[in-house]
Amino acid sequence: MKLIKMKILAKSSFIIALVFFAATDLVAQNSGVILGQDTSRRVITTGVPFLNFTPDARSGGMGDVGAAISADANSLHWNPAKMPFIEADMGFSLSYTPWLGNLINDMSISYLSGFKKLDQNQTVSASIRYFDLGDIELTDVGPNNQPISLGIFNPREIALDASYGRKLSEQLSIGVTGRFIHSNLSGNITSSINNEGRPGVSVAADIGVYWRNDLIQMGEGSEFALAAVISNIGSKITYNSAEDRDFIPTNLRLGTAFTKALDASNTITFALDFNKLLVPTPPVYQFDQAGNLQRDPNGDPLIARGRDPFRPLLSGMFGSFSDAPDGFGEELQEVIVSFGVEYWYRELFALRTGYYHENQNKGNRRYVTLGTGLKYNSFGVDFAYLVPIVQNHPLAETLRFTLHFDFMKPVATVLPN
Repeated sequence: MKLIKMKILAKSSFIIALVFFAATDLVAQNSGVILGQDTSRRVITTGVPFLNFTPDARSGGMGDVGAAISADANSLHWNPAKMPFIEADMGFSLSYTPWLGNLINDMSISYLSGFKKLDQNQTVSASIRYFDLGDIELTDVGPNNQPISLGIFNPREIALDASYGRKLSEQLSIGVTGRFIHSNLSGNITSSINNEGRPGVSVAADIGVYWRNDLIQMGEGSEFALAAVISNIGSKITYNSAEDRDFIPTNLRLGTAFTKALDASNTITFALDFNKLLVPTPPVYQFDQAGNLQRDPNGDPLIARGRDPFRPLLSGMFGSFSDAPDGFGEELQEVIVSFGVEYWYRELFALRTGYYHENQNKGNRRYVTLGTGLKYNSFGVDFAYLVPIVQNHPLAETLRFTLHFDFMKPVATVLPN
């Protein structure tokens, strides 16, 4: 018998308890909670939502844009097709973000990425992303609904990436990424809620396209770029039985960026990204006048509007453009818009700002971001700060830190005869 995806699972019970310190009313809206979304509306939820967290402070300071801005060591997350256009021969980056700091003091995201150019047309890169949810006390429901402690556990999730990017021309490139995902939210602890708790495992892939063109007529250093990326195309993830699986956050990202060299010392970039999750939209179920869920003879819940969310991967991806219960208008509400600006002075000092907008019916994440960066020779450091539009938002005061090192290939010298 199918269950509504707002279901009770180890992943939701332990994370909801972590965030709200409540062991009751445990629904699978954990991804919305962890993402800082308002889950009172028809929010799309998935497993392992950390895969779509912004990992680096540069994009974090620009409203979470990244599909088409200039390449750096963190481009593996945003668009692997950008990597062949990176100027350095090799490099790496380390980022750290305390997550939901206003609610929890030991939850964080760490991201380590690196790249190596094979030649002028090919680049390989790899990364590791680690989401630490902090130490929590696991509880079960005992007699008379009294909580019973199951011990202390540290939920954590990890993703390992390997990528290859290649130029097809001087303006066009493609990139692909393979990803291994391991999500351990309850260990092997069993409870009355979850009798078969175990870590979730999945594999996924990204594919991206990137096009850029120098705008010589607007001055040296000016360019225009377009990008398209589908990320996290992969198998569903489960924490107990094979019949009880969740979509991972497959995402379509379209982006553009325009860079203008104001003079020899000053450069400014404007970037715009559109994002849409390619997973089923929750339907509207039928309830009777007493508020009881209606079911068919097989025990499956009856759908009043929308489509059955229990679909295979490809059906869920392609059907995500037309399965919203309220039609095309709701589909448009699912598109997240990000806009960012980056200013560089002599390639030494950067100022950044941006705006991130999610419809109030789909999570209501709306915030302004601020950032700065310093670069000297091969070393650079970036900072970003998030200011929500909504008061008392769980993402308020989010800080991101990034260190990066780029190494240029030595220039060969010709000795005189």
